[in-house]
Amino acid sequence: MREALPAHLASALPAMSTPAYVVDMAALKRNMAIAKRIRAQAGCRVLLATKSFALPVVFPLMREFLDGTTASGLFEARLGREEFGAEVHVYSPAYTEATLAELLKVSDHIYFNSAAQLRRFLPMVRAAGEHKKAGIRINPGYSKATLGGDLYDPCSPRSRFGVTERDLEGLPWDDIDILHCHSLCEALHDGSTGLISHVANEFAPYIRRVKAVNFGGGHFVCKQGYDVEALTRAIREFRAAFGVEVILEPGSGLVVDAGYLVTTVLDVVHNEADIAVCDASAACHMPDVLEVPYTPPLFGAQGPGVLSYTCILAGNTCMTGDVIGEYSFAGPIKPGDRLVFKDMLQYSFVKNNTFNGTPLPDLALLHEDGRVEVVHRFGYKDFRGRLG
Repeated sequence: MREALPAHLASALPAMSTPAYVVDMAALKRNMAIAKRIRAQAGCRVLLATKSFALPVVFPLMREFLDGTTASGLFEARLGREEFGAEVHVYSPAYTEATLAELLKVSDHIYFNSAAQLRRFLPMVRAAGEHKKAGIRINPGYSKATLGGDLYDPCSPRSRFGVTERDLEGLPWDDIDILHCHSLCEALHDGSTGLISHVANEFAPYIRRVKAVNFGGGHFVCKQGYDVEALTRAIREFRAAFGVEVILEPGSGLVVDAGYLVTTVLDVVHNEADIAVCDASAACHMPDVLEVPYTPPLFGAQGPGVLSYTCILAGNTCMTGDVIGEYSFAGPIKPGDRLVFKDMLQYSFVKNNTFNGTPLPDLALLHEDGRVEVVHRFGYKDFRGRLG
């Protein structure tokens, strides 16, 4: 069944400049209410993983519902400290001495990926003050990566992420504050509760030697069908069993289904099939479409052959493979038509690029009254500035 555009989006669409990433503020607030419920019912901390979503204009809203941010590098950590203004956690597969020195100025918790890095840099963390916490990432040997197969499975064979169980005993546990494991990707509650149960059963001796356990990201807590009560119950039971704090750091799970990418059809050509050239690009604006790969959901459309008119949607670059997907519509689409891709806040504008000199989409907020606020419009300087 085709899903209709929300009324406030439909009314705003004709006047909207494209391409544009659009945050649906009503949907984001609904997601934040779920995060608030998790924190209250489970007694845990919830962080925003800025690797998947980082839009400072909405940080004041999100700060009311979350405990802070988690970063994968120095610039993300600075963004969390300077723009979000709450606790900052950092994990990286490897640090240099210079980078870690800068990270310790803006972060509260540092997670190490290997025993060698932990031993090498632990003195730096301790010298930075008692309030700085050190963690170790483990590879729990359990994963629920529902998207992308090994590409997004942290526990896939030969994964570089985390210390395996056989190497944990020799770690300096008296100096480790947090046990960290991230092994989910777009997982529903069965993945979240399964991970918690697995860690409790397999790593109990190490849990009892730390003050907190961070179950990482990949918890799709705001996705329809996610049983929040099952998650909060599992966390409460885990905390009661081990007497430790629990931390979650979802990124995409906090903004899932809370925004769009709006595009305009520029032309329709025919080569065995109709192909619509759009001002949004898979290669530039939706990189996961090609990396995963997957076909993004589109309002008013279904899979090829389902409705009366089938058309391929493609980007306006010289890359042959810049294809968004094949869809069917109730009738032919034509130049000037507006199309709206769903679930386009996660891993979109944080990963986009200006290949071919393709303009980056606007960043906009869709308010509950239908008003569209463009918070940033990119231009030539943004393209030129990335070229040195």
